Amino acid sequence: MLGIKNRCRIYEIPPNLKYIIAMPRMQKYIDYSANIYAIYLKYIAKEDIHMYSIDEAFLDVTKYLKMYKMKSNELAKMIMKDIYDTYGITATCGIGTNLYLAKVALDIMSKHSITNIGWLDEEKYKKELWHHKPLTDFWQIGKGIEKRLNKKGIYDMHDIANSNPKILFKEFGINAQYLIDHANGIEHCTIADIKAYKSKTNSISSSQVLFTDYNYEKAELVLVEMVELLSQQLIEKNLQTDCIGLYIGYSKDFDKHSGGSRRLSSYTNLYAKLVYEFKKLYEETTNKSMPIRRIGITFGRLQKYENEQINLFDDIENNTKKRRLEKSIIEIKSKIGKNAIIRGMNLEDGATTLIRNKLIGGHNGY
Repeated sequence: MLGIKNRCRIYEIPPNLKYIIAMPRMQKYIDYSANIYAIYLKYIAKEDIHMYSIDEAFLDVTKYLKMYKMKSNELAKMIMKDIYDTYGITATCGIGTNLYLAKVALDIMSKHSITNIGWLDEEKYKKELWHHKPLTDFWQIGKGIEKRLNKKGIYDMHDIANSNPKILFKEFGINAQYLIDHANGIEHCTIADIKAYKSKTNSISSSQVLFTDYNYEKAELVLVEMVELLSQQLIEKNLQTDCIGLYIGYSKDFDKHSGGSRRLSSYTNLYAKLVYEFKKLYEETTNKSMPIRRIGITFGRLQKYENEQINLFDDIENNTKKRRLEKSIIEIKSKIGKNAIIRGMNLEDGATTLIRNKLIGGHNGY
């Protein structure tokens, strides 16, 4: 109505509107999230709870209804009342016959309910939401997917459910099956499946949105900082990698990105080796004339560090000294604080480490 989108950025707010900026307090959010999780545990075992995000959780209450002698909405009201009475927070709830329907009931139905509870089964879903628009209101459908569906003449869940599957699989590959299942209100994954899942490959990553548009040289400084911090995580966790990935997102005025991945000649967790490889990848894939706003890095194919792979050009003694130094730095930081020891580059104009070390999840931590 006022031209403000849900979760819009500050620059997207219409200039004629007056608004107040409140600093995020991430640590407080985390504390409240943990406290509310403790309330869940009063009623539901941890094995039947999956924390989806800092403010959302899936609870499988199937086997608890008989024990409490309640219907699902009655149990939901009891837990929601406990949250409100204890912390003064009004919770909303989505109830469904599977994880997908529960999420959709929360996102779309609960906000229109006087009880703050939405409920769906497959029949009600098809009856009330098959022609709901926009598609982006539905879980796991973003603007990009919506645009691709619109180009195929598909505008709602009814259209997906009644489309030729061959068209969807040609456009989305194996992910088309999720679209088809969800369009019919079907979700095979359960909380038990989530708890039992183990990834075949491991990776760690780091990303950040820069405070302003950076040029090529200035962004490279931030990239080097990020590689340093993530390589320290490898050493701290006694891991090593032989695969790196880089993502560069340019200014919103360009709406483009670049980057890529690379296999290394051997496994390592040393900052000096990793930053050398990232600099090469950055130089080869990044547009030097476009302003940069987002940077992401990944270490893939992780394995335990046991014995270092070496070649004729490696200085084993020097590598051992570097690793010991990194371990000492990590130990000091863990005791005194992340900014207890810094490099000279962290004091250069445009460096972000000193600021980001005070953040939690990229937000103000106080």
